Amino acid sequence: MIDGKKVIFSGMQATGTLTIGNYLGALKNWIKLENEYECFYCVVDMHSITVRQDPAELRKRARSLLTLYIAAGLNPEKNCIYYQSHVSAHAELSWILGCYTYMGELSRMTQFKDKAAKHSENINAGLFTYPVLMAADILLFQADLVPVGNDQKQHLELTRDIAGRFNSIYGDVFTIPEPYIAKQGARIMSLQEPTKKMSKTDENPNASIYLLDDPDTVIRKFKRAVTDSDNRIIYSDEKPGIKNLIEIYAISTGKGIEEVEKEFDGVGYGDFKMAVGEAVVNLLKPLQERYRELEKDKAYIDGIIKANAEKASYYANKTLRKVQKKVGFPERIR
Repeated sequence: MIDGKKVIFSGMQATGTLTIGNYLGALKNWIKLENEYECFYCVVDMHSITVRQDPAELRKRARSLLTLYIAAGLNPEKNCIYYQSHVSAHAELSWILGCYTYMGELSRMTQFKDKAAKHSENINAGLFTYPVLMAADILLFQADLVPVGNDQKQHLELTRDIAGRFNSIYGDVFTIPEPYIAKQGARIMSLQEPTKKMSKTDENPNASIYLLDDPDTVIRKFKRAVTDSDNRIIYSDEKPGIKNLIEIYAISTGKGIEEVEKEFDGVGYGDFKMAVGEAVVNLLKPLQERYRELEKDKAYIDGIIKANAEKASYYANKTLRKVQKKVGFPERIR
């Protein structure tokens, strides 16, 4: 807890471009938390290099992601928005926690298996120990809650196991984090493969709606969205394409699922796809306008980067010093 508030931690990788899945499933929900919780939102650039990156492009995407956080509505004075690589405590705690994590635990991580299959030419140690760094990210800030999708539950469980193991040896050092899962919009699916989560790194550009896509591109992608031949707009697991479009429309407009079904009763798929596209265009317009304003204000963004790195480092180092003392590292002479 910080100043009587529970702590929330989350982050996104500085690879690819944010999608409406990231926005509707995460960012939009984060904004609602800033008054109730002490929130730390990380631009996860250290995790990004488990896959080879173009250095200039990584820096560009990291800044774009931080700017999008703010353009989406996160107040940088109420939320600590910072670069992971600017807080060295992430790497330092990760090394210590790695000594309390078992090889068998890491080898069972499904994301390691998936990424190793995709990048067979670069199965590096960082890819294998990635969950330990993720645990350090969370535990550094004594996070009470971590917003997670279903694909991240396994990593959070490992974080809880590591923290519990450390606490059983040294006392109550770490807060054991709990998952925070939004009731709506937690999982927006691909427009081309609606049984698969929408991804910001999908090789098919028509599968994802990116936050900076122009209106024509958004409409075109929704027109091409995979549905079925039934032509009934019903929210059903048996109709994953339509179910996904209904959910996107519902969250974009603030309407309920049943309300959407009634609105489009008897309407064809073509008209429905157009309506979903227009709803998303209207949703993204103020975000895109704000992003373009922020992008031009270099001094403002630089100031946020500096101030929030200092704030994140302050709280992270409080935990790190406690951990270093517990494991027996000599006290630093300051």
